[in-house]
Amino acid sequence: QAHLVESGGGLVQAGGSLKLACTASGRTFGGYHGWFRLAPGKEREIVASISWSGSSTYYADSVEGRFTISRSNTKDTVYLQMNNLKPDDTAVYYCVAKLADGHSQIPNDWIYWGQGTRVTVSS
Repeated sequence: QAHLVESGGGLVQAGGSLKLACTASGRTFGGYHGWFRLAPGKEREIVASISWSGSSTYYADSVEGRFTISRSNTKDTVYLQMNNLKPDDTAVYYCVAKLADGHSQIPNDWIYWGQGTRVTVSS
């Protein structure tokens, strides 16, 4: 059984930065990793995803240019650097993973989910 554990969430003022980390345990993933977020009153939204090699990445329009996803396969860790944060970025952020290759915006395509880490951006 695989587990994903997120860290790095917290409270930050608008314009600030946070870096989320997701460490996998129990097995090594050869597929895609990503980050979803869930804000109050909104549907789950995939924020970013990255291939095993790191050569393919995806960003939602809402975070393009502000967020950067990266990974360290030697550490089984995926990162999400979030810069110029806005109050609209306030949400619980979930690390996700799937074995199949290729990005997906469909939550059910992602097999493994972390417990989530809360990010709050104050105005």
